[in-house]
Amino acid sequence: MTLGTYVIAGLVVLIIVAILKTATIVPQKMAFIIERLGKYSSTLDAGFHILIPFLDRIAYKHSLKEVAVDVASQTCITRDNIAVEVDGVLYMQVIDPVKSSYGIENYMFASTQLAQTTMRSEIGKLELDRTFEEREKINSAIIHAVDKASDPWGVKITRYEIKNITPPKSVTDALEKQMRAEREKRAAIAESEGQRQSKINVAEGDKQEAIKKSEGEKTKRINEAEGRAKEIELVAIATAEGIRKIADAIQSPGGSDAVNLRIAEQYIKEFGNLAKKNNTVIIPSNLSDIAGMVTSVSSLIRSPNKANVSEDVPPLPRNMG
Repeated sequence: MTLGTYVIAGLVVLIIVAILKTATIVPQKMAFIIERLGKYSSTLDAGFHILIPFLDRIAYKHSLKEVAVDVASQTCITRDNIAVEVDGVLYMQVIDPVKSSYGIENYMFASTQLAQTTMRSEIGKLELDRTFEEREKINSAIIHAVDKASDPWGVKITRYEIKNITPPKSVTDALEKQMRAEREKRAAIAESEGQRQSKINVAEGDKQEAIKKSEGEKTKRINEAEGRAKEIELVAIATAEGIRKIADAIQSPGGSDAVNLRIAEQYIKEFGNLAKKNNTVIIPSNLSDIAGMVTSVSSLIRSPNKANVSEDVPPLPRNMG
């Protein structure tokens, strides 16, 4: 082979190497910043690209995906002078690769530093108890501050989340005691409310029971009174009916003789009982005149409306003891 052949072969190899070195494939969701002779030339999107050898070079590579950056733990002083350890996570996304390349040296470092300073400022505005309650407010304030400052950097701050707020051990113990006391207080209140409600329920039950008993007693007495009244009425009706029948029987033939016989029997029976029950025997003055006594009683029965029935009435008995 001649010298010319070697020269041509060397040139071909050199061209192939130059093409391979300048051929660039940009992955999806990536952006390459191209500088030509040290000056910004273009931004390469995803795909295959050929650069000018020895003139163009890839100066910066940026991911267009949203990335999470850990914000290191730092000590913050609350409004009531309590030192707490606070850390978080910052989410950001490159929107303008050119600004991200030339707007600031390191946008991630700058964003995290700004997030930390803003966090210290926001924590200093709150008391310790409120720092646990106002997390959303602190996150919103940090997002607003960092996103506003990062606009010239071509970076969009999507969100910020506080991971941990760690107070000192002494404060933690005090908070635990406070929470324990609060829980015991709520438990005591709940127990007292339960006892109060139980007593109210028992009293209400006793009240309802007393009302029901009184109503039942009232109904019972009404029923008993109605029963007694009905009984008296029936007895009176039966008595009146019996008296009418007796009167009819007396007025019938032979009725007077039956009445006289019944009166004599009762007279003798009661007189005999009187002698059994008492030591002192009371006898009428005209004991032998039983017929006269019977006649007197019979005349009273036959003539109940007569005012003067003293004739033929035997004299009152006298004490013979």
